[in-house]
Amino acid sequence: MDNSVLRDDMVDGLEHSLESLPEAVAIAMRGVPRHEFVTDSPYQNRPTEHRDTNTTILAPTTVARLLSALDPRPDDEVLVVGAGVGYTAAVIAEIVGDARVHAVDITRSLVYEARENLQRAGYGGVLVDCRDGAEGLADYAPFDRILVEASAVRPPARLLAQLADGGRLVMPKGVGEQTLVAVEDGEVAESFGPLSFKPLLVDGEQTGSIVRNRTRREDPEYEGRGWHAGHGWEQEWIDWSGRG
Repeated sequence: MDNSVLRDDMVDGLEHSLESLPEAVAIAMRGVPRHEFVTDSPYQNRPTEHRDTNTTILAPTTVARLLSALDPRPDDEVLVVGAGVGYTAAVIAEIVGDARVHAVDITRSLVYEARENLQRAGYGGVLVDCRDGAEGLADYAPFDRILVEASAVRPPARLLAQLADGGRLVMPKGVGEQTLVAVEDGEVAESFGPLSFKPLLVDGEQTGSIVRNRTRREDPEYEGRGWHAGHGWEQEWIDWSGRG
């Protein structure tokens, strides 16, 4: 069957299953050739695991939910944190224009793949860079919309700082039980129900890294638990056997 027919069927199914799907998002998803980004049954409404990385390629219904919450408008400047294979960035580009979409991913191989996919699909103006997502992309800030395709307990401060006045950040908030939220002016403005994403990674945690980077994530938690703490983390590596 022709890919355009499969794509229309996919979006028809989303419009039927979701409580609401903004017209702009539906039109954009009808326009993006998802088979250029996903080779395994691209128009079936299910997530798939990327063949080389510990990355989940989002189901179309999840993309629709994220973009409905994000509510991108024509000419918005948008940052996507967690570029993946590039599909979500392409759908946003259909709405705002590809030169206004920026995306980052911590896994270098995915950055290369997303660039190739976007170029082949006709969205070569999307900028994709290899960065720690929590750091954002300050060189191109401010952004009217920021989409975080990974979970965190709270919105990273540096991402909030890169929002334009009146901007909107959308992310899965929480660990374990997560809720899709939109953040405006530093506060949760709207909630869009439960979903489940993998956590936002820091350098050293991505697929293919040799050593997990404990310092970036864990040291802030431990720094207030100094030598006087009853169960200080440093006591785990002190060799007490040689002491009197």
